[in-house]
Amino acid sequence: MQRILLLCLALLADATAAAAGDGGRSLLLPLRVQAAPANKLRFRHDVSLTVSVAVGTPPQNVTMVLDTGSELSWLLCNATTNSSAAAFNAPDSSTYAAARCASPECQWRGRDLPVPPFCAAPPSNSSCRVSLSYADASSADGVLASDTFLLGGAPPVPALFGCVTSYYSTSPTTTTNSSLETATGLLGMNRGALSFVTQTATRRFAYCIAPGDGPGLLVLGGDGAGATPAPPLLNYTPLVEISQRLPYFDRVAYSVHLDGIRVGAALLPIPKSVLAPDHTGAGQTMVDSGTQFTFLLADAYAALKAAFLDQTRALLPPLGEPGFVFQGAFDACFRATEARVAAASRRLPEVGLVLRGAEVAVAGEKLLYRVPGERRGVGGAEAVWCLTFGNSDMAGMSAYVIGHHHQQNVWVEYDLQNGRVGFAPARCDLATQRLGSRA
Repeated sequence: MQRILLLCLALLADATAAAAGDGGRSLLLPLRVQAAPANKLRFRHDVSLTVSVAVGTPPQNVTMVLDTGSELSWLLCNATTNSSAAAFNAPDSSTYAAARCASPECQWRGRDLPVPPFCAAPPSNSSCRVSLSYADASSADGVLASDTFLLGGAPPVPALFGCVTSYYSTSPTTTTNSSLETATGLLGMNRGALSFVTQTATRRFAYCIAPGDGPGLLVLGGDGAGATPAPPLLNYTPLVEISQRLPYFDRVAYSVHLDGIRVGAALLPIPKSVLAPDHTGAGQTMVDSGTQFTFLLADAYAALKAAFLDQTRALLPPLGEPGFVFQGAFDACFRATEARVAAASRRLPEVGLVLRGAEVAVAGEKLLYRVPGERRGVGGAEAVWCLTFGNSDMAGMSAYVIGHHHQQNVWVEYDLQNGRVGFAPARCDLATQRLGSRA
């Protein structure tokens, strides 16, 4: 695993906002990049976005992965078998309550979850259970519960979450620095009935992720665009709405229209039908803060890989190892020294994900990722670098996913009130500083 990056962020000095969804002042929260406890998709174990939250009465400080691709929030609870991670001690909270089998929360609130809440037979007054599983075979099991959540200066809000007592991850923990915080759980931010967004009636939120060791910011409620010192000119793309249930379409994800992919100035010759969901729902494009890199379905990925290798032939030597695939999905790779990649990054062709009304442009250092532990050449002088776009089919996914690595230095606003997502280039470190954050 790569060296963990921690972004030193603090709450804004004047963030005494009203509740997150009331349309008043925005609640501004620190956003960090650190090791994640779960792998919803491949690479989730590498780095994830995290926020600090206080849960329960008296409040217990926890760190949660910010995930716009998941619905039910969950915390590792006191009975967890994962001893390497911090835990929420439910018995110490006077406001904690497990949902009962006969409750409406257990009976119908979880209709958007892939596996709805359930009870052991025969039905009784026992606790309602939840089981969560992810694409890479990671899983979490526990009870559906409620408690109060405190985010920054906002009043505490009650919310349902999964109190997880059994957690399994396919990725071993390799971090040895005990001083680093370990994430306690996941904050589900999609549009499902049990998501934190829906439960708190949050109609707008935004974040800005800085690259490297710069600061970042999460904004809940209010007018996300107006939270920056000079409001960015956001380009909005509408959310895709499909009313009928399809087997491979996530109706509560932030699904957008992907109209094309360009490399440099050239739009790739990819048929529109390849970029749109098919009759089963496979092929939707999701904006997901819980996934690090971006994934494309096989045909689109092949076109991007061919064009990128052709345009970078004089800049970087290909790895030349046909069997090499990083993390099972990334096989457009190179070998070069750090100095050569740094020089080449300024000349790499920009890759643009052309959305309906907006574009996510990826350029420079964001296009390449140095594979940990892989060295080549005499004395290991060269590192192995891979294009930060992966093959969805190789990863076992049936969708396009825009990950948070490609959202760096972009103000991303989720406008649920108007059914759209907005993007604008931004200097996230400067935006945070000018808003009065304390380092």
